[in-house]
Amino acid sequence: MPTTKVKWIYLAVLSLIWGSSFILIKKALIGLTPMQLGALRTVFAALFLFSIGFRSIKTIQAKEWKWIAISALVGTFIPAFLFAFAETEIDSGITSILNSLTPLITFVLGILFFATRFYKNQLVGVIIGFIGCVGLIWEGAIINPDQNYEYALLVIIATFGYGLNVNIIKRYLQHVSPMAIANGNFVVLFFPALIVLFFADFFKTEMFSNHDIQMSIAYMAVLAVIGTGIAKLMFNKLVQISTPVFASSVTYTMPIIALVWGLWDNEKFSLYQLLASGVIIFGVYLTNRNK
Repeated sequence: MPTTKVKWIYLAVLSLIWGSSFILIKKALIGLTPMQLGALRTVFAALFLFSIGFRSIKTIQAKEWKWIAISALVGTFIPAFLFAFAETEIDSGITSILNSLTPLITFVLGILFFATRFYKNQLVGVIIGFIGCVGLIWEGAIINPDQNYEYALLVIIATFGYGLNVNIIKRYLQHVSPMAIANGNFVVLFFPALIVLFFADFFKTEMFSNHDIQMSIAYMAVLAVIGTGIAKLMFNKLVQISTPVFASSVTYTMPIIALVWGLWDNEKFSLYQLLASGVIIFGVYLTNRNK
């Protein structure tokens, strides 16, 4: 299958997976603290990836481990905690919308620090997508006036990490296999996550008798294996077969999935948010069509 078609399939599947991750975080927070959630997500994802591809780390050269470690911290570890804390105050759908800033941040960081070339249609597409994102945020603030939007800053910080991660993979890890990158990331993160889990008193919780904790762990297991493990493999491959802007544009389509889940979970949703979602999709199209 041509690479052009493959990258769109990857984009659609990742949108579905990551768009569903926000509602899983929300459900997992019922029985877990944000620190427990972020650490447990990392541990579960690490165990899954180690079980299917640990040998791949042998292909990572010594000079590449620096970039693997930075990628792990800014692209996985730190955002896992930032999103968990953000969703203690902001709806899952709104959190996903704020995450749509990622392509814009990726675009700007690429130009400023990675000498990334760009075309006019990419700039126009990013701007249009960003306008759609602003529209979603604006409408969300109107229909959810009681939410604490100071926590939105945590999501914005996470988007900088994602943007930096995408550019690092494209610039410095282009020839490393997606499996090796993913496993290398979690080799770096596994023991720090266990330490956080210990100090977050996870092992003191009533995990074997408390139903809410058990369900939260189950939600987190699904999020870790599919939303972090499998999705990370796919995303690393997508970055390598496309451009950083295209790969990060998955965050423009994720909110649509997340908002549907939010509506199912009794979060508020309006016609204006639906229209803004259409603007976002148009922005993705412009950003990624041929020059």
